[in-house]
Amino acid sequence: MGLFGKKKRAPREEQPAYDAAYDDDNYLDDAYDDGYDEDEYDTDEFPRPDFAHLDFDDAPTDERIYGNFDHEPDAAAGPYDISEVTDEVVAQRLDLGSVLIPVPQGGQLQVEMSPDGTPQAVHLATEHGRLTVAAYAAPKSAGQWRTVAADLAESLRGDGASVAVEKGPWGREVKAITEGADLRFIGVDGPRWMIRLVAAGPSGAVDDRSPLITAARAVLADAVVRRGTEPLPVRDPLPVVLPQELAEQLAAAHQQQVLAQQQALAAQAAAAATPPASALPPQLPDEPRRGADGSAMQQLGLN
Repeated sequence: MGLFGKKKRAPREEQPAYDAAYDDDNYLDDAYDDGYDEDEYDTDEFPRPDFAHLDFDDAPTDERIYGNFDHEPDAAAGPYDISEVTDEVVAQRLDLGSVLIPVPQGGQLQVEMSPDGTPQAVHLATEHGRLTVAAYAAPKSAGQWRTVAADLAESLRGDGASVAVEKGPWGREVKAITEGADLRFIGVDGPRWMIRLVAAGPSGAVDDRSPLITAARAVLADAVVRRGTEPLPVRDPLPVVLPQELAEQLAAAHQQQVLAQQQALAAQAAAAATPPASALPPQLPDEPRRGADGSAMQQLGLN
């Protein structure tokens, strides 16, 4: 890979065999999306930056990614720790704070915001489906993804999904068929971090070697994780930090939405305070003016 002027990396520790499910409901709150809407990719709710300057052709080839599934991917393949890559690599990726990712050709960025305007998740929308990459704090010893994958499989089955655990380039992957979407979860353990990619799409989109999963594995193989040095509870999500320009655009868009909602509420309140026309008493015609000696008609002798 031309972009990765890599520093020498130590091989990842062998993942221990899975013994029992790790009960951690806090990790499963954002485990998966239970709905998939192709029209969602056409929304203009938030501005989308132009990623034409990123060269996705430098991502790993299909042949290199798949290789021999009986072994760990080639040592040249990521995902990488920030300590393993050069500044040039950082500049060629979309920097989201805790994760740096390549953007597929034609990919569009979607930012999921909390009610207070804080970014909660970042998705890559492609013509075949949606990719979501997130990083989490992990212990020094490897093996967190195995327990997380088991938890996900159990949770998905409990929700009525059809679940299969398949083998991929980095080990086990969880494939789920739900009522609203097909999902595939791919995870990799790193030094004090774990990275997870969720691919979501319509029926058949997450089958092995499908275009969406080929793109998903290429994105994950080229991803970089910036763990930071601060102590964090195991399985806590690492924070998402948007590029400044995009953050300013989203903040402005969020402010406009808040203002529009306030104006709509004010208009509703004003409409509720004004009684309808039918509720007003009818206006009676003016009566003839009466003087001291009777009405004007009477005074003229016309009555």
